[in-house]
Amino acid sequence: SVALEARRSALALRAFNVELAQVKDSVSQKTIGLMRMQFWKTAIDDIYRDEPPNQPVSAELWRAVRKHYLTKRWLQRIITEREKDLDDRAYRNLQELEAYSENTQSSLLYLLVECLGLKDVHADHAASHIGKAQGIVTCLRATPYHSSRRKVYLPMDICMLHGASQEDFIRGSREQNIRDVVYDIASQAHVHLQHARSFSHNVPAAATPAFLQTVVLEDYLQRVRRADFDVFHPSLQNRNPLLPFQLYLRSWKKTY
Repeated sequence: SVALEARRSALALRAFNVELAQVKDSVSQKTIGLMRMQFWKTAIDDIYRDEPPNQPVSAELWRAVRKHYLTKRWLQRIITEREKDLDDRAYRNLQELEAYSENTQSSLLYLLVECLGLKDVHADHAASHIGKAQGIVTCLRATPYHSSRRKVYLPMDICMLHGASQEDFIRGSREQNIRDVVYDIASQAHVHLQHARSFSHNVPAAATPAFLQTVVLEDYLQRVRRADFDVFHPSLQNRNPLLPFQLYLRSWKKTY
């Protein structure tokens, strides 16, 4: 069935995305990371020549590319951006974090929309904003984990604005200035979600499955607000038990 094919292709894309996302954390040297990225650049070229490498994710990706005529540019953009991210430094400003999110998360969403057989400007517009929100939320959500490893990636301009140092985050500070940084960054994610919702009536209902993670993003933003923007609050480490139910409701209502 069409739905099953779309799901299989979506799984292939998510597996490809996870492969790339894990490179940064799993390699000890940047050169090894660059070699892994080069493998994927070559693999994408080979896939589009109908000669996929003998590797499980590549084989599934090739199947998806052939089935849905996926746009090569989006796959390449994800690799290029993940490769730049191997430099392992904080984002200079919020715009840089948004550009990273657009090139990784939004690109993946454009591909998921293609898997659903849609070519729609409104769906792409929604994907752009939802991807940016997702990238920002991912950066916030990972802050306690990164801080415990003495790494801080949050936009430097916002940290400087509130006089928050990298050391404050590494210490796990819960002072007001740290909360102000989190508030500013979370607000920007919220703006993107609101914007994507503002024209949801123009987006075909068939695109909904690609956008269901808005439920997860909204859940995190609500919980960080309840924790008064303390990104280290223990409540943020727990999963919301109602999330599967909320996801089911959204998919049933055919909206994101």
